[in-house]
Amino acid sequence: MDLHKHAPATPRTTELRASDADRDRVADMLREALAEGRLTADEHAERVEGVLAAKTVGELDVFVRDLPAAHRGRDTTAAAPHRPTAGAIPAEPDENVVAVFSSAVRKGRWRANRRIHAYAVFGSVEIDLSEAVFEYQQVVIKAFSVFGSVDVRVPENVSVRGAGGSVLGSFEVHTADSGEPEAPVIYIDGWAVLGSVEARPKRGKIVADILDRVHRRVEKGLRKHVWRGTGSGCEPSA
Repeated sequence: MDLHKHAPATPRTTELRASDADRDRVADMLREALAEGRLTADEHAERVEGVLAAKTVGELDVFVRDLPAAHRGRDTTAAAPHRPTAGAIPAEPDENVVAVFSSAVRKGRWRANRRIHAYAVFGSVEIDLSEAVFEYQQVVIKAFSVFGSVDVRVPENVSVRGAGGSVLGSFEVHTADSGEPEAPVIYIDGWAVLGSVEARPKRGKIVADILDRVHRRVEKGLRKHVWRGTGSGCEPSA
């Protein structure tokens, strides 16, 4: 009996079943192509519809084979997760930014909490993270706009993810992957009803102290542990 003759053939990569992560990757390429003007709005919508219906990796490749993003070398850095890590983000907001018939702004050197809720009702909310202090690697901004606008600005070297929609309005999040493994990941979720939610990088602004900040936090914790271990009134040993 010829075992090789009856052994199942190994499927080619293009024949493998597509995962949600594969569809998200292709959708990000299409969104980038739309922003760059490589695709019209109608072409983008038609291709996204095809991506959602695709069953295999090969079927997904058809929609981006004529785009430069599909032919770039793969980055060795793992892409940021599409959704926050379980347990990393609290269920309730750490901070609310509210504008009702008014405007609200958070900008400058401020501490970015893990979960921020923004509400714009006949008003505008601006959340500028370009100079913020990131004490946590994952930050969620939940944005709701009704006859108003929520505008989010982030540094260029962070990862950005978005999930939401609009009703007679616009929900636009410029997704990005940072090349730095310690870079913050910003998740923008929400809805716009007769209003807008937008998130994009602020050119020229970067989180310059990502690694230094992590090292300082670790060293501070070690010093505190050593100090307590020496007992009250005693100097820590050199």
